[in-house]
Amino acid sequence: MSCLMCRASASRTRITMVGTRVRIAAPTYAGNNLITMQTLPTGQKIKFKRLGVGSENENDRESKGMKRTGNIYDKIISIENLYAADANARKGKKHQYGVQLFDKNREEKILQLHESLKNKTYKTSEYKTFMITDPKPREIFCLPYFPDRIVHHAIMNVMEKIFVSTFTADTYSCIKGKGIHAAVRSFKKALVDKQGTKYCLKLDVTKFYPNVNHDILKYMLRKKIKDVDLLILLDEIIDSAPGLPIGNYLSQYFANFYLTYLDHWIKEDKAVKYYFRYADDIVILSDNKPYLHAILADIKKYMQEHLKLTVKKNYQVFPVEYRGVDFVGYVFYHTHVRLRKRIKQNCFRMISKNKNRQSLASYNGWLNHANCINLKKKIANEKV
Repeated sequence: MSCLMCRASASRTRITMVGTRVRIAAPTYAGNNLITMQTLPTGQKIKFKRLGVGSENENDRESKGMKRTGNIYDKIISIENLYAADANARKGKKHQYGVQLFDKNREEKILQLHESLKNKTYKTSEYKTFMITDPKPREIFCLPYFPDRIVHHAIMNVMEKIFVSTFTADTYSCIKGKGIHAAVRSFKKALVDKQGTKYCLKLDVTKFYPNVNHDILKYMLRKKIKDVDLLILLDEIIDSAPGLPIGNYLSQYFANFYLTYLDHWIKEDKAVKYYFRYADDIVILSDNKPYLHAILADIKKYMQEHLKLTVKKNYQVFPVEYRGVDFVGYVFYHTHVRLRKRIKQNCFRMISKNKNRQSLASYNGWLNHANCINLKKKIANEKV
């Protein structure tokens, strides 16, 4: 439940195959720098600042900590790292057909993958796609275990620390050591300041993953990475599907990275004290309702101008005391925390129809962070 990939995996009983994806052509580059003027599919043109994606103060942030990193590609394609990537990619999947097929010639295929990456001949395989309907309709993209999923894990074995180093402390999705329960702890801590958290601004992005702009993402990557070979590989993966394909291991990190300059701008330029982001779900708390409306207007402008994204129209500004804040599966009040209604319903459905030890343990973990005494007792009394 901690990320879109997990939700997709949990919902595979309700899927419809819808076909495959056609590769998208890569944009034009001058050396390893993205040309500053690019034409979008709509015919609209966007112009990037040479040194910053957002405000001018981002240049100061880059000099303070967001330094460019090089000499990465050789580490990623090393035989040792490819074996480690295979070990990570197969966790919980050893009985899948793709893994079993790969294991018939494991050493030979690892060497084959190393050579294709070394010679720059690796190309992303064709995607298979299917639809899920829970919690809402989404198109899920799937790549073969070999070579693609191994390549994605090989990249993240090396790049994860680099990506995470750019994130603020206020983003929680798909980051080791953070996730939903870390967000819950931070949110509860903020709500101790009842006066400073009287009002809430809650928003998310319209079709975030499909609407991530490739040109902007590549430009951001060039602000952080100077290894040309790695940039070529990342460009090829980015251009293999529209937006960010839900289901790709790399997509969750690209998604966090795409919004990280927004995070820094909100925390540092706008000096917002209580800010929380999980994927594209954003919550800001304050003691001032007009202030939250002003911040909302600024965020809308920033997203449109610098990220080519739009805030979904169902944004809300409301008093926490009367409604509670629905965030990361819980509803938060100053005095208590409730489990989101849909998760509670799923829990009861599991108990009555498909009870198993692993699911009971999972829901018990959810309940430990909420005030749900009766539901905890019911799960504690269940026998598998």
